[in-house]
Amino acid sequence: MSIAFCFTPSSSNASLSKPNPHLPFLSSSSPPPPPTSLHLRLSLSPSSLSLHHHNNNNNSPHRHLLTAFSAANDAVSFSGGDDNNSNNNGNSGGGGGGDEGSSAEDKNREEALMVLAEAGRSLKNLPKDLAAAIEAGRVPGAVVSRFLELENSPVMRWLMQFGAFKERLLADDLFLAKVFMECGVGMFTKTAAEYERRRENFFNELEIVFADVVMAILADFMLVFLPAPTVSLRPPLATSAGTIAKFFHNCPDNAFQVALAGTSYSFLQRLGAVVRNGTKLFAVGTASSLVGTAVTNALINARKAVNKDSAAEVENVPIISTSAAYGVYMAVSSNLRYQVLAGVIEQRILEPMLHQHKLWLSAVSFAVRTGNTFLGSLLWVDYARWIGVQQLQE
Repeated sequence: MSIAFCFTPSSSNASLSKPNPHLPFLSSSSPPPPPTSLHLRLSLSPSSLSLHHHNNNNNSPHRHLLTAFSAANDAVSFSGGDDNNSNNNGNSGGGGGGDEGSSAEDKNREEALMVLAEAGRSLKNLPKDLAAAIEAGRVPGAVVSRFLELENSPVMRWLMQFGAFKERLLADDLFLAKVFMECGVGMFTKTAAEYERRRENFFNELEIVFADVVMAILADFMLVFLPAPTVSLRPPLATSAGTIAKFFHNCPDNAFQVALAGTSYSFLQRLGAVVRNGTKLFAVGTASSLVGTAVTNALINARKAVNKDSAAEVENVPIISTSAAYGVYMAVSSNLRYQVLAGVIEQRILEPMLHQHKLWLSAVSFAVRTGNTFLGSLLWVDYARWIGVQQLQE
């Protein structure tokens, strides 16, 4: 919203009148000073400070004064010129300045374009989804700066060709390091658990161990990937999309993630993030357990066929019950633990404290994730024994 006033001081009196550029000047030996028009406009605009003095292109003796001053949040703008120019400027202003959402979007757009200008880049050189997000004002300048920094790494530049990776890397530049942390810790702990369970038969059953460890690494990757905070670059759904599809499309990827400027999530949307990731992790957990237990049983049966003496030593793992139980465990326990880990502990606590010390941040994150993995292993054993999937050996 803008408020405009027009003042035209006259040489004959101090009254205010509307400027008329077609009024002829009176001829005398001492002509009066030319009328000066002053337009006052109050509007909200991004931070800037400028002072301009313009002369008309024609030979009219009118003088035009343009002075613009803007504060960080509100702006007071003085602009001079004829009525047509004033109207054009008003029409090109876009939406109402009183709208808080439009103000945040305008600020994001100006910050992002300023970062691109300083780097000598343009929207044409950016991926289409990122360029569209900048034009819509959904991405602040800090995200664009992070994108330009990540582009310097060949590995990151290749990964950002994939939209899901790009959204997560823009939200957390340590995302890839956390993936390696989680998969490395998972591989080590799973292998140690397999050795503890098999002892002297560890190397004799190495193929079974290998299948279990591979399935565990895939599950660990999805546990880091799905609940990770993101910078959403997805375009809006079509108007013909269903209500449920639109609702989950607008939910964040992490229920506790920090919303960017100009973006907000309701409590229901954050709850929807837990439900949506829970369904995905249920599918991942069930599928990985199905493959893992099926491969394990196939190897056990092959060993029994070769060595009759081992038939009574190793029992087949129940496929359906174990897979369903593991899917439920990942949808509930793993989902909630990793949502809190990524959205609360790391993004809201550790990153604000250690954002200037990436090495310390990585070390603390590694320690926290190791503890979370150990806790998850204990919870799974207790849960599996509680529902009868695993029996407690005497």
